[in-house]
Amino acid sequence: MAAQEAVDTVADREIGVEQEHLDQVYRRLEEKIHEAEFLMNDAAQKGHVGTPGALAERDAQVFRAGIHLNRLNNEFEDFLFGRIDLLYGKDGVRGPDGAYTSVEPADDAIRPDNTAEIGETLHIGRIGVLDADYSPLVIDWRAPAAAPFYRSTPVEPGRVVRRRVIRSKGRRVLGVEDDLMRPELRATLGGAELPVIGDGALMAALGQARSHSMRDIVSSIQAEQDLVIRAPAASVTYVEGGPGTGKTAVALHRAAYLLYQDRRRYSGGILIVSPTPLLVSYTEGVLPSLGEEGQVAIRALGGLVDGAEADVYDEPAVSRIKGSSRMLAVLRKAARGALEGPAAPRLLRVVAFGRRLELEEPELRRIRQNVLSGTAPVNLLRPRARRLLLDALYAKSGAVGRHSDPELAAELRSSFDEDVSTEDAFLGFLDAWWPELTPRGVLDAMADERRLGRWARRVLNPGETRRLARSLRRPGLSVHDVALLDELHTLLGAPARPKRKREYDPLDQLTGLEELMPVREETQRERAERLAAERTEYAHVIVDEAQDLTPMQWRMVGRRGRHATWTVVGDPAQSSWSDPDEAAAARDEALGSRPRRRFELTVNYRNPAEIAELAAKVLALAMPGKEAPRAVRSTGVEPRFTALGEGADLAAAVRSEAERLLASVEGTVGVVVAMDRRAEAARWLAGLGDRVVALGSLEAKGLEYDATLVVSPAEIADESPAGLRVLYVALTRSTQALTVLSGERDLPDAAGVPDLLRD
Repeated sequence: MAAQEAVDTVADREIGVEQEHLDQVYRRLEEKIHEAEFLMNDAAQKGHVGTPGALAERDAQVFRAGIHLNRLNNEFEDFLFGRIDLLYGKDGVRGPDGAYTSVEPADDAIRPDNTAEIGETLHIGRIGVLDADYSPLVIDWRAPAAAPFYRSTPVEPGRVVRRRVIRSKGRRVLGVEDDLMRPELRATLGGAELPVIGDGALMAALGQARSHSMRDIVSSIQAEQDLVIRAPAASVTYVEGGPGTGKTAVALHRAAYLLYQDRRRYSGGILIVSPTPLLVSYTEGVLPSLGEEGQVAIRALGGLVDGAEADVYDEPAVSRIKGSSRMLAVLRKAARGALEGPAAPRLLRVVAFGRRLELEEPELRRIRQNVLSGTAPVNLLRPRARRLLLDALYAKSGAVGRHSDPELAAELRSSFDEDVSTEDAFLGFLDAWWPELTPRGVLDAMADERRLGRWARRVLNPGETRRLARSLRRPGLSVHDVALLDELHTLLGAPARPKRKREYDPLDQLTGLEELMPVREETQRERAERLAAERTEYAHVIVDEAQDLTPMQWRMVGRRGRHATWTVVGDPAQSSWSDPDEAAAARDEALGSRPRRRFELTVNYRNPAEIAELAAKVLALAMPGKEAPRAVRSTGVEPRFTALGEGADLAAAVRSEAERLLASVEGTVGVVVAMDRRAEAARWLAGLGDRVVALGSLEAKGLEYDATLVVSPAEIADESPAGLRVLYVALTRSTQALTVLSGERDLPDAAGVPDLLRD
């Protein structure tokens, strides 16, 4: 009892020490907020000067001060989350953040009797904070001085003696967890021995309950993850890791780190591509909590094309057609063939030089073929089509050779072109014969099975053509349709638009007004926001769950990073695409000849060993020889198996098991079903509260829950040729508890264990 009280007293004392430091940090933050507000007010006063220079300076200053103020005003749940106590270093050089730059301890830092003094203590947080004397109160987690917090291990401790994770809520410190990097060393700080609190920061972090949004891992990043986050950005960084290794979190932290390291270079924006809207909503809150927002766009594959949003799912057989690189040949023919619609005119008739001139269908067909002989986008070929039509009409007019004088001949031709090209008959014909095509219009034309059959001849078989046309006739767009729209946008091109004239303003005529109130179309901040919204190419592209991208989706993503550096995150064992080799070829084409740097994450931080071992059985079926990541903890809670009895109601069984899981965990429960059961599963769970969510097997990718209920593994495995890999994903979503509910198709044994999961 006395020993326990002593431990509590030491813990309370250490919490008080960190509370005192956190109070000092917030006092300094309040001072910085007042400074930013003063800058905002001062900048606003500059607008009264009235000169263009003062106005421009005001906009820039307001913009910078506003960003700074916004960052300072954000209340993070654990603004200050870490601390490292370090030995004296080999040199006394300080970096720009005020911390010493030495990585290794000084030769005499450790005495012969294995004792040492702590030479420096650094607190790690979401943004850097300096005191009034420019000494560091908080080191930004992305700064080089913070790297030892993540990279130090007992094998390679560097200068770190103790690493501490500080848990706080708002402005209150709740607890601390320590890891000793040099357990054999007796270190002192201020004359007192360095205390150690808790069982380890990582295990404490893994035990936290999940919500429906991703929390950052900035306080518990491990060494192999930190190597990826801080890897140089040049070329392509490829990261492979199994379920629970933190791939998505690492990708998000890498985006924040790159912006911190080289903001000028990445002012062109960073794009993070996620496979599903669910994963976007799950992750989009992480970057603001890391001190970054505004320069990073997180988009689902189905939302990469402006004006299009995926809201329906394709059957696996249709997905394989639409995602295949074969579709490129079909789309190229469709983009040109769509010009020859049912309403396309077959005769051009105009009057010129007092004569009626006609071009009939065979002549028009030859002209069209001539125009389309190049590779330019279809809409950009309209001026060429117009010119060749006029050439053919002029040849029929009899005016060719009428004048031997080149100037007179040119004048006659110019007069002919002007007369004919302004005729309503010619303009109407050109609009109908060579209309401006839109990607959605061509996709709609492909829904006509007869026309699609002509364009897909020798590319798709009749059954594939029929399934593709049928899927395009239904309302809504799938994620695969969005990739087709993007390809069509490239094949069609956007015709040049005439510049809009500025509307007349009577005030412009007032003498001297322009000098006093210069006209600005938009402020610097408005321009930055507009460019971000309109951006189609980025300085760095991060692809999450890259193993799921189809060849056509790789082409779509590749266009957004033609001049970018890349981070590609994935796991072949979780791929839902049926032809990984075809996708790999498309990926390599999108990434070009850039050099590759590869990393592998090998530790499963999400699943307890009991769940990881069960999932490994499916991995062995899906990808024989593939090694699963190593789980770092065991809970002693084995997965639960239950089977649907004869005549039992599936809806009632699912609801009952979900209720049991809700009672057993504090956080979230995910109910994973086959894709075609998503809607009915949501109805089964209605009224159970927002801690439980129903999701299709393909929607589960990248998400995690405190407990997971997997319904009928056989249904999930039989959905597609990649079904076993999809089932592997479903079984690896839980951090605490897993229940498997078998149906008749699962062939469960007496213990309820389905055939796929038996030894």
